[in-house]
Amino acid sequence: MHVAGRIEDYALIGDMQTAALVCRDGTADWLCLPRFDSQAVFAGLLGTEEHGFWRLGPAPAPGAEPPAADRRRYRGDSLILESEWDTPRGTVRVTDFMPPRDGAPQLIRIVEGVSGRVPMRSALRMRFSYGRIVPWVHKVDGRTVAVAGPDSVWFDSPADTYGKDLTTYADFTVSPGERIAFTLSWQPSHHRPPALPEPEASLEATEDFWRDWVEHCTYHGPYREAVVRSLITLKALTYAPTGGIVAAPTTSLPEEIGGVRNWDYRYTWLRDAAITLSSLLRTGYREEARAWREWLLRAVAGDPENLQIMYGIAGERELGEAELDWLPGYENSTPVRVGNGAAHQLQLDVYGEVTEALHLAHMTGLARNDYASLLQLKLIEYLEKHWMEPDEGIWEVRGPRRHFVHSKVMAWVAVDRTIKLIEAGDVDGPLERWRQMRDDIHRDVCEKGYDRERNTFTQSYGSKELDASLLLIPQMGFLPPDDKRVIGTIEAIQRELSTEDGFVLRYPTAGEDAGVDGLEGDEGAFLACSFWLADDLAMIGRVDEARKLFERLLALRNDLGLLAEEWDSKNGRQVGNFPQAFSHVPLIDTALRLTASGAYGG
Repeated sequence: MHVAGRIEDYALIGDMQTAALVCRDGTADWLCLPRFDSQAVFAGLLGTEEHGFWRLGPAPAPGAEPPAADRRRYRGDSLILESEWDTPRGTVRVTDFMPPRDGAPQLIRIVEGVSGRVPMRSALRMRFSYGRIVPWVHKVDGRTVAVAGPDSVWFDSPADTYGKDLTTYADFTVSPGERIAFTLSWQPSHHRPPALPEPEASLEATEDFWRDWVEHCTYHGPYREAVVRSLITLKALTYAPTGGIVAAPTTSLPEEIGGVRNWDYRYTWLRDAAITLSSLLRTGYREEARAWREWLLRAVAGDPENLQIMYGIAGERELGEAELDWLPGYENSTPVRVGNGAAHQLQLDVYGEVTEALHLAHMTGLARNDYASLLQLKLIEYLEKHWMEPDEGIWEVRGPRRHFVHSKVMAWVAVDRTIKLIEAGDVDGPLERWRQMRDDIHRDVCEKGYDRERNTFTQSYGSKELDASLLLIPQMGFLPPDDKRVIGTIEAIQRELSTEDGFVLRYPTAGEDAGVDGLEGDEGAFLACSFWLADDLAMIGRVDEARKLFERLLALRNDLGLLAEEWDSKNGRQVGNFPQAFSHVPLIDTALRLTASGAYGG
């Protein structure tokens, strides 16, 4: 019986429309078809084998657990996973990938004998609607197909298959040089069957795609391996048809094992997508930036006053939140949620992130788009009326609204970048009025969001709590890095929000009581915030300390270079949805900053 592995035991494969997670023992435990936000066909990650999986590896001994691969890696700079097992009878390799889509989405797995003769087993249990629905599985012209409602999944392989216990099995043996392919393809159930797969040609095309894409990377510094793997991960989280970028391909992987902080991240947060866009632009990927800008303009449409903090990957606005009570959750972390009720929160910082992304796109030479410039002006007109209001803030608190300092700082960023656009002569706007607004916001933050006794900015006006988002104050240019208030804030966060191993919590949580975020329970160190601290340390001249922190953070990546949202320092493991764009983006940014400063080891 396979149980879900630790979060870091998983590998990501994907086709830039959806993604699968494959465990070390060769089990695909998570796959939504045909899109990132579709219902899962394999939901074993959030339940048990009963909720869907596909295991492919050496046949285990009767009653034994499936063996974990002895080695695994991505093939070069690609999203093609290679796992190898050394068994008493020989060595075998399984290559897993999802070809960039030209037709039906496909998950392809190729078994290759390396030495000896190795008995193998494929065990496929398809369950639709997040493990709730058992499909009708039957044969059509020699192909196995599973049908439930609007969905059909087709299973193709030259290996002989048989059904047992509502599972499709194949038992076979591979010899040196022998290659046996298995393909899973999704198709609407009312359509004709998908074309017969061509696994070897698809493998070659997938390798070519990634090789060509990586060649555009302009970063060639000492952290290139980590940066390129993060860029590939961000590309994998981009929904190719629209340019939308999901925060992560999973839902409800817990921020605290056994806790309730379980959220659906398979949507496009404007904040996450905007900072992702910034990293892509800084490393040479302008086409992705153009596609995201077009997605943004379609999603916001003519209604910037009702800007949402997140949208569906095609720009959908309704992301109603529900709980799947038939799933026991990852390591019994419930509830399992789909949809996200935070979609309609007021988060004023989003206006700053979006404006900063549009400004950077403009500054890096992305062809001008008049509607993007008009949108930027409309966003500032909205802020002019609302920047002084309380909001839910960057962390989407489910408690009362507050005057979050980070939100006000990012409102200042939005105005500042728009003023620069007007000053450059690219758009027209009320320059003097908005310069006054920029000054008003700055003065308001410095007067009401700063604790003079402790020499630190605080989470919100009048509060004593700290918040790691304050680390962005110097990075956004709100104050210079050598300002005593900036240095005091950095040092206060190091004292009060750092874990024993030096990583950073987002803000204080309250254990069994409801904290500032309106939730019970605690969470791990937030990896993005820890990278922000490394950035700040470099900015204030503590470059050796910054480098050491950055390299400790790199060591938290799994063996394939992937990061979840958070790090559980107590248990020494990754937690939260996986892999997480909001972790890989600051990794790239910090690598670029340290490289520019020369602050890296030999």
